[in-house]
Amino acid sequence: MTSAANTAPLWQPDADRIAAARITRFQAWAAEHHGAPADGGYPALHRWSVEQLETFWRALADWSGVRFSTPYESVLADPAMPGARWFPGATLNYAEHALRAADTRPDHPALLHLDETSQPAAISWAELRHQVGALAAELRALGVRPGDRVSGYLPNIPQAVTALLATAAVGGVWTSCAPDFGARSVLDRFQQVEPVVLFAADGYRYGGKAHDRTAAVAELRRELPSLRAVIHVPLLGTEVPEGALDWSTVTSGAVEPVFEQVPFDHPLWVLYSSGTTGLPKAIVQSQGGILLEHLKQLALHCDLGPDDRFFWYTSTGWMMWNFLVSGLLTGTTVVLYDGSPGFPDTGAQWSVAERTGATFFGTSAAYVMACRKAGVHPARDHDLSRAACVATTGSPLPPDGFRWLHDEFADSGADLWIASVSGGTDVCSCFAGAVPTLPVHIGELQAACLGTDLQSWDPHGRPLIGEVGELVVANPMPSMPIRFWNDPDGSRYRDSYFEMFPGVWRHGDWITITDRGSVIIHGRSDSTLNRQGVRMGSADVYEAVERLPEIRESLVIGLEEPEGGYWMPLFVHLAEGAVLDDGLRDRIKRTIREQLSPRHVPDDIIEIPAVPHTLTGKRLEVPVKRLLQGAPLTKAVNPGSVDDVGLLAFYEELARTRKR
Repeated sequence: MTSAANTAPLWQPDADRIAAARITRFQAWAAEHHGAPADGGYPALHRWSVEQLETFWRALADWSGVRFSTPYESVLADPAMPGARWFPGATLNYAEHALRAADTRPDHPALLHLDETSQPAAISWAELRHQVGALAAELRALGVRPGDRVSGYLPNIPQAVTALLATAAVGGVWTSCAPDFGARSVLDRFQQVEPVVLFAADGYRYGGKAHDRTAAVAELRRELPSLRAVIHVPLLGTEVPEGALDWSTVTSGAVEPVFEQVPFDHPLWVLYSSGTTGLPKAIVQSQGGILLEHLKQLALHCDLGPDDRFFWYTSTGWMMWNFLVSGLLTGTTVVLYDGSPGFPDTGAQWSVAERTGATFFGTSAAYVMACRKAGVHPARDHDLSRAACVATTGSPLPPDGFRWLHDEFADSGADLWIASVSGGTDVCSCFAGAVPTLPVHIGELQAACLGTDLQSWDPHGRPLIGEVGELVVANPMPSMPIRFWNDPDGSRYRDSYFEMFPGVWRHGDWITITDRGSVIIHGRSDSTLNRQGVRMGSADVYEAVERLPEIRESLVIGLEEPEGGYWMPLFVHLAEGAVLDDGLRDRIKRTIREQLSPRHVPDDIIEIPAVPHTLTGKRLEVPVKRLLQGAPLTKAVNPGSVDDVGLLAFYEELARTRKR
């Protein structure tokens, strides 16, 4: 068992920051009103939040001023997973809460938006509320009723936020895809849920170029017979297609929004799993569950409030966009950026943070490591003095990423809080991550989140401390899916999370919970390397290998072979000008052996033209493993979920040649 007790933290919040944090004020208030522990800091508060689950969520709803238009009968009527029933009897509306700041700060910016060529432009709370009111009235006039699905094929622009909120206001169910998804990928998602309205942009700008999507939109219209209306968003200035409505027309009225009061577990939106095998899972989350979970995450864990500016680099095809929009629940100004993460240069996201005065900047671990490798100096070259926190997700932030971020900002005198967070589309939230009152240790997430009974289990269901195990959640969270779409008996839902440990959510990640309560993510457990009975996370290999300047990106696969052997190849995408010769192979092996262990050293190192990813940027470990095991491409992966399906032919051919 490993101990974490003696390593010094990279960062420690000072007394003033701890005292000012909303989570500190919440703990004091919850101690007075709901019996939470007044002392013991975050560890005591977290323990109380999972041991007194119902009391915690009641306290959070009270503290946050959640408006239940009809009262709830109990907090948790049935704690069984799947099928937990939260706040039965209650009615509310997510969009009503997202627009509350319009009552107190009508002229303050609700949204700041920009693209690769424009300067930040603001939409005030009053403007956003009026647009949502006009659009909600138009949706009702189009016959949209509670439970109807409304879809968006839109980039990360204010129109997408308005459309989501108007859909929620009428009790509709929102679902979106980014316009860089091809029509087939979008149809794989939207055809499952049969939307009645489609909001569609004519294109988008990315990497300095305009990308016309009118043909893709036309295909969506042809292949979605459920559509009653299409609303055209002319980002590239094209004419309104025949039979479509114009965005400016449907949002021009001066109408106060009417918020449909819906049951707590009424569907809010449908998100989609990566869809690497078969059709993407259509994950349904509830108005009330998301409202409470995001209030907890954004107000308490991210410490966001009305004077903050919240920027996370994302697209409408990723759950982080939904999470970003929920910043509105805390009265925060939300920053929307539509463009390439690295245009006109690698430091582009830092420039957005500077120009918008972002106080909380979220990005991917991959972007941080790309900046480090490219010699970017964010705090030296940009005024990031307002940025209190830089958060990362998408994959584990390697130790070098923690050190680089800390040193870059420390050199400019900044006291930067670094928050590596991890969760999933499945809950549209974080299981572990940011806590403004706790220290940050290199390579670790600060703690499990409040109300999240996060544990690490061995294969027999025994909790582990200081050892690698399966990430499980032993008690329900309000944002867990209420169901999957088109899964009438719930079998696909149960198989996805509850097959290994019945009644307990198994997420599919390897984690270590340290003896101080911090969390280390090691990678996906369903693609985990397992040599001679020792389990190893792929993330550890990537972190070691990708420090080498010759390696742009890598992919490691562990393959159980029929005769009992184990083959572990490492595929490398080389930097420009690099050559995979014996010298580089030796250097890769030596790096892995020294930084990890001899057991981590691959059997073969193979050059590839690029690493295949899902459309949301995750390495395709499991599908590549299935291809190497001999599965045909159509069975191993849904081609519409892959950024470049042509890259997969290499692995099919490799599987054939290895069999000979």
